[in-house]
Amino acid sequence: MPLKSGKSRETISKNVKTLVHEYEHDGAIGASHPASKKKAVKQAVAISMKKAGVSRQQKSHAGK
Repeated sequence: MPLKSGKSRETISKNVKTLVHEYEHDGAIGASHPASKKKAVKQAVAISMKKAGVSRQQKSHAGK
């Protein structure tokens, strides 16, 4: 399933959920095969943030 575009927290969260589900089903996120679910979640967050065009640092300081 293609990822949604958008910068909202809700869109990014849905993209992470989609990627983690893909990992649980196929054992891979795209061409990558993370060793554990924890690493898969970290990678899913990175991919979703990249798709949104937002860095993790900007997102974490947005609420301050």
